[in-house]
Amino acid sequence: MRGYAYSQPRSVREALAGAGPGTAFLAGGTTLVDLMKLDVMAPDRVVDINRLPLRGITLDRDGLHLGALERMSDVAADRQVRRDYPVIAQALELSASGQLRNMASIGGNLLQRTRCGYFRDVTTACNKREPGSGCSALTGFHRTHAILGTSDACVATHPSDLAVALVALGTQVRLTSARGVRTVPLDSFYALPGGTPHVENVRQPGELLTGVTVPRSRAAAHSLYLKIRDRQSYEFALASAAVGLELSGRTITQARIAAGGVGTRPWRLPAVERALTGRPATAETFEAAVAHAADGARELPHNRFKPALLRRTLIRALTTLQERGRA
Repeated sequence: MRGYAYSQPRSVREALAGAGPGTAFLAGGTTLVDLMKLDVMAPDRVVDINRLPLRGITLDRDGLHLGALERMSDVAADRQVRRDYPVIAQALELSASGQLRNMASIGGNLLQRTRCGYFRDVTTACNKREPGSGCSALTGFHRTHAILGTSDACVATHPSDLAVALVALGTQVRLTSARGVRTVPLDSFYALPGGTPHVENVRQPGELLTGVTVPRSRAAAHSLYLKIRDRQSYEFALASAAVGLELSGRTITQARIAAGGVGTRPWRLPAVERALTGRPATAETFEAAVAHAADGARELPHNRFKPALLRRTLIRALTTLQERGRA
């Protein structure tokens, strides 16, 4: 680990003063500290933001508001979240381990770096870590890698379960800098790799993610997160689905669908949503709607199973949600 300057500001203004490209913000540290130990990240300055007033779990007419420093375990356990946004609680509980969820923050989870082994191994080529060096995953072992949103420069999957649930629900993130505050839809926040995989999102140097807002909807209240992985705990998704349905009788009037484990960013599926809307909530509807979920997929030799797995994951999630609604 290389040397760096360290500070513990008590206000957002103080934290942002002088923040720039070499600044890293430290919350739970469950990603940053690991990557600094591996020499994957080497910030000049680490700003510990844990004393900042960026906490709170509140629900009002606009939706659910989460402070960026709220811990994952606290949000997952919140009664309002569990009642009105079950997909969020479920996504959080299926993330990492209990110990890590007690430490990791909501903002840090949304900003975590990929878990691609080549990114974390400084002896291999990785365009995300070192632009222009190449992508070892393309010719190496890539069973867990992405099939959607990939490029010749990067096939790394986005690791966050929470982000998949929040993208499905139309979440907005608040970014604060010395220049002011701006709000960005989370679905537009994450960047596709293209030829610049080291640019992972639209956050500018010196900007701090300070909170998220999740709109109210009946689809959010009737929602579910399903995660398929190689083992039951402490494992990243091979495929996951965040689904929310609003029903009038047996007819779907609104659908919110996003997938994880298959894309270079949380993958919203608007075509599946449109195919579900206005149709009866039946097995036939679900089968037809997910038929094109993996359209545009770019498979590699080791992950050719993922398009079929994605479709099966979506069907299982929709079926389980519908069965729970009838119980």
